[in-house]
Amino acid sequence: MPLFEYVCRDCQQEFETLVTAHRPPACPSCHGQELEKQLSVFAVSTKGGATSRMSSQAPTMGGCGSCGDPRGPGSCSIN
Repeated sequence: MPLFEYVCRDCQQEFETLVTAHRPPACPSCHGQELEKQLSVFAVSTKGGATSRMSSQAPTMGGCGSCGDPRGPGSCSIN
């Protein structure tokens, strides 16, 4: 099942939810359905080799995926 991230246009709540044909997304805070879909950051893992060695030397990304700020999307001045 797909997991999507949204921001509610009514109350500005950021959340993620599973979306199915039988369960349309709604804000868990105000139950609004005026939502803005967000771009998600995803992770990829490998089973070793050169790619793993290279990725272990790369800087780690944080919650927002842009600057590494652990507070998440919109927390830093980049967003």
